[in-house]
Amino acid sequence: MSILERRLIREASFGLTGKLWQISWLYVLMLCALAGVGYVALYSAGGGSPEPFASKHILRFGFGLVLMICIAMVDIRVIAKMSWLGYALGVLLLILVLKMGHTGKGAERWLNLGGMQWQPSELMKIMLVLAIAHWFHKASLEQMGNPLFLIPPALAVLVPVVLILKEPNLGTAVITAVVGGAIFFAAGLRWWMLLTLGGAVLGAVPLAYSHLHDYQRARITTFLHPESDPLGAGYNIIQSKIALGSGGIWGKGFLQGTQSHLNFLPEKQTDFIFTLFSEEFGLVGGLFLMTLLAIIILGGLVMAIRCRHQFGRLVALGLSVNFFMYVLVNIAMVTGAIPVGGVPLPLVSHGGTAMLTVMIGMGILMSVHVHRDAEFSEDQELEG
Repeated sequence: MSILERRLIREASFGLTGKLWQISWLYVLMLCALAGVGYVALYSAGGGSPEPFASKHILRFGFGLVLMICIAMVDIRVIAKMSWLGYALGVLLLILVLKMGHTGKGAERWLNLGGMQWQPSELMKIMLVLAIAHWFHKASLEQMGNPLFLIPPALAVLVPVVLILKEPNLGTAVITAVVGGAIFFAAGLRWWMLLTLGGAVLGAVPLAYSHLHDYQRARITTFLHPESDPLGAGYNIIQSKIALGSGGIWGKGFLQGTQSHLNFLPEKQTDFIFTLFSEEFGLVGGLFLMTLLAIIILGGLVMAIRCRHQFGRLVALGLSVNFFMYVLVNIAMVTGAIPVGGVPLPLVSHGGTAMLTVMIGMGILMSVHVHRDAEFSEDQELEG
């Protein structure tokens, strides 16, 4: 049977039941396993109780899982048509958070909507991936070499990055820029353009540093010399390193972590959840968690490779890079490799907005996989 015949048979039986069979349930199982690790860690963070963190975590994941499957059922071509509308909504929310957002720890990052606090910058990363993937999904090699064709998507990346910096939220702004850059690279951006852009970014570092807020500069200084203020700015990272080291190879045992349970470890349920888990389960536990995270990231990249249309490939790549950046920044942060910033570990840290946005992204990723053989019509092409 030819590939065309198999595709026709698949499309003919592509109802709701057919789509459910197309979902990668092994990938869903990996997500459930990761959320399970989060439940264990948050149970420990609550002092050996499901309250106040673990119970909320599992309820949010259950809701997110249903939402993910519902999004996976939506035709990826419908999602593509709505991509720029979603981008516009994301930019509007970022503007609103600057005007009327909730201030926390010196940064305006939250909107109170429907009795819940939302962080629009997290959702914006997903909307950005969809928008610029839609722009590039029919781009030719000639168009990718035309600087004029690249101006609109470059501005589409720049606008949310600037708005997020104004909150201020440096970590999320950097992740947003990296995710956008990854899609540019995957779409076929010329190497000389990449090198020029990289040089411009490096040249702008001194200017960017001069515009950082005092607490952001303090984070950089603490990163370079944490021992200079062990009871102040350097306290968090010093305690994190002590906890990681004290866990040893096999860990101190579940609920036996001294740094976390004696409250030396700050923000143990959010930013430093990896440290808490590694103290109790040791190097072996930390490697197990990182392996699980790596499998999820690689699974997303495999879905990108298997997709037959450029839009899906770019979206799957962008969402996988976004997930990877969450993991990279959080683990590098708690191990002292980069300055401390408020970036959660996906599906493990406590937090409603991060959980919801990750599951929305996973739903879109799964839609790419389910509709990997979809044919895009001419009215969905973009002219340069």
